[in-house]
Amino acid sequence: MNKFIRYILNHVPRPALQKVVHFFTPVAALFYSGTRYRCPICGRGLCKLLPYGYSEVRENALCPSCLSLERHRLMWVYLRRETDFFESRPLVLHIAPERCFIRKFDRLLDGQYITADLESPLAKVRMDIQQIPFGPDTFDVIFCNHILEHVADDRRAMEELYRIMKPGGWGIFLSPVVRGLDVTREDPSLDTPAKRFAAYGQSDHMREYGEDYPDRLREAGFEVDSIDYAAALDPAEAEHYALGNDIIYLVRKPGV
Repeated sequence: MNKFIRYILNHVPRPALQKVVHFFTPVAALFYSGTRYRCPICGRGLCKLLPYGYSEVRENALCPSCLSLERHRLMWVYLRRETDFFESRPLVLHIAPERCFIRKFDRLLDGQYITADLESPLAKVRMDIQQIPFGPDTFDVIFCNHILEHVADDRRAMEELYRIMKPGGWGIFLSPVVRGLDVTREDPSLDTPAKRFAAYGQSDHMREYGEDYPDRLREAGFEVDSIDYAAALDPAEAEHYALGNDIIYLVRKPGV
């Protein structure tokens, strides 16, 4: 199973996967029904979750019902418990929206939810994050998860995200950060998918973020909190929700 998952992720274009994978989830969810785990997003009880990963496959990572990963479930729990997101009806920009969130956020926000991406068939607005087609100070909340490592000029993208966020606005910008790596590794000479895969573990990654990732966001103007939220939860609960150990990067634009 792990080899099959890794092969599919590395050889089937992501937009194609996004179009078809949800057709198989109802059947998969039935086979994986149980009580050991529970996805906090869809509420499904599971005996185990699907493996997932491009180079190193992680066990119990992908919910077979809603297709959430560890970071999505962690973000959901954080939003529920630590923010007023579900009560305040902010104007939200969700870049490269994850399928597990789209329907729930769309219903919740009722016209206040905009999805955007350069390639994803799930997004309503087609855009390059390095040239965002929205005016300054537009959005109350921005979600941008596991995108910036794919962008040629991530600093330009961060500046654009800062530009379109309202003063006093906030966002969650999750990125894979290598703990213990002080400085981000990037090399423009790695100009083929094979070279990038060998260096970064994924052929479409342009860099491997180190622990200076929050500093890059600060250079764009954001205030940044790095929150190890899973570590603050009861370990049994974190395991039950299969949360992993991702860091939540909470950004704010200073202002009102």
